[in-house]
Amino acid sequence: MKTAIVKTPLGTTQISGDHNGVSKVSILKENQIPTSSVDIPEELLPCTRQLKEYFEGQRKDFQLKLNPQGTNFQKRVWDELLNIPYGKTISYLDLAKKLGDTKSIRAAASANGKNPLWIVVPCHRVIGSDGSLVGYAGGLWRKKWLLEHESPFRQESLF
Repeated sequence: MKTAIVKTPLGTTQISGDHNGVSKVSILKENQIPTSSVDIPEELLPCTRQLKEYFEGQRKDFQLKLNPQGTNFQKRVWDELLNIPYGKTISYLDLAKKLGDTKSIRAAASANGKNPLWIVVPCHRVIGSDGSLVGYAGGLWRKKWLLEHESPFRQESLF
């Protein structure tokens, strides 16, 4: 497994993967940030480039070979998350419906929270049924930032 560390507007990000695909994209906590610089392995260059393009507003979807580790149900949830268009949101209940069983809402929410591919698999696009920002492992301020970044409606600053 190879690793790359990149800076993003939301913090330092660690990308892990190999020739089988990207298996993890995660935001690091301050106490986890490595002190030394690490070269980016060739297998992870497409992911680092596409994340940069995303944050620059030049990319709306990712074209990467993915290899997340999880249960079959978790992988079904993550695959369904890939169907949520850029700039759109769905509720946890909508997610459960798309999986074919409204009773699976808690399991779907749990799988959503275990998504190992931050931003690439857009778990931040899942919100509460009432439109509230709930349940984001990276912190609700990051979820809010990502949704505003993807919003087609930009609020202009007056000052």
